[in-house]
Amino acid sequence: MTSPDNGRAAALSETTAAAASGTTTGSGTIGSGMADGPLAGGGPHGVTREMLQADEIRRRFARLYPHIHILDDAELAQSLEEMLDTAPPGAFAGGAPRLFGYGSLMWNPCVAITERRRARVVGLHRSFCLWMPFGRGTPDQPGLMLALDRGGSCTAMTLMPDPADWRAELALIWRREMLTASYLPRWVSAQTPEGPVPALTFVINPAHERYAGRLTEDQTARIIAHATGELGSSADYLRACVGALDAAGIHDRRMVALLSRVEYHQQAYTDMPEDISGR
Repeated sequence: MTSPDNGRAAALSETTAAAASGTTTGSGTIGSGMADGPLAGGGPHGVTREMLQADEIRRRFARLYPHIHILDDAELAQSLEEMLDTAPPGAFAGGAPRLFGYGSLMWNPCVAITERRRARVVGLHRSFCLWMPFGRGTPDQPGLMLALDRGGSCTAMTLMPDPADWRAELALIWRREMLTASYLPRWVSAQTPEGPVPALTFVINPAHERYAGRLTEDQTARIIAHATGELGSSADYLRACVGALDAAGIHDRRMVALLSRVEYHQQAYTDMPEDISGR
């Protein structure tokens, strides 16, 4: 594989290897031995930088779901390298490639972000179309995670990793988003108030076994309302997303309506008679 930067692949491999051993610099690490037990509490945000640095999520997932292929460090580095090699003109303006964050990257990127811009991408829309049997769900009651699916448009924000160490920061993003290749990384043109900018984002892989397809709004709401895992609930994930959009001055009518449906189903369950609900 060719590269405009001959040292890039080696640097990425070193970064992911350092993260796996818990030596990456940042806000601390979690010992690798914790991967054998439950995940460390992620608090209200779920995933933490420390979890990514210690590779805790990937190790835990591998133990619980050995039949699902998980990308190793070499595959992650190759995937990121391929995207950097195909970067469009202007992708590195400002010192680092931007990310288009439409879900948890908006409120919990787990990496150093130096710039945020409201942005809109055409041809893709925000959708709860990825099954989550882990983290915010269980195999018996999987939750749903956001992805970008074909059609429509999506208003969210672009995020610029710290230009001083953007390769290491992107390596952590890849470890987080490309765990099982349920997403496909893609360059998109993000329309910002300052004009269009290239940005990296993650769209759904329709061939992946965890792709949920096009569920109805009520199906989606019922699933999100009751799914909970080691990183929190699917409902809290949705609430955090709506909150982040509101804070950025973005009103996503479909997301707000979905949250209303989720809360309706949660309340309906709470109000059920004891002999029916089983409590």
